[in-house]
Amino acid sequence: MYQQHHLPDEDLAYTVLSDLKRVVREYATAATESSCPEVRQMFTQLLNSTLKLQGNLFTTMQSANMYNTASPALRQEIDKQTKEYQQTQQKTSQYLQQRMGAAQPSFPQYGQFQQPQQQSHQPFYS
Repeated sequence: MYQQHHLPDEDLAYTVLSDLKRVVREYATAATESSCPEVRQMFTQLLNSTLKLQGNLFTTMQSANMYNTASPALRQEIDKQTKEYQQTQQKTSQYLQQRMGAAQPSFPQYGQFQQPQQQSHQPFYS
């Protein structure tokens, strides 16, 4: 006799969440490697909708106590990483300006984005 084994809801949700994370990475790669503006726009739209879906699933799992977030990150570690990313972005922008000329559009700096009020600990979640 054939016996069906069903995954518990939590395991099934984790499987779908993991797959959504993989798809997000694939769409991001496809968008950044697309040379055709229409194709790039399509992958960007797919990326954004998948990110939204992934966020909704994460929120649902968290509210159902199916997902435990990682330990909180210290604010100073987040600030350190942000500073490193800003330096890399600045170097990249300078490199592009040298190679492509002054007509190259500049990228907004991380500090120019308005960040929400944060406590001394900020949890990272998948």
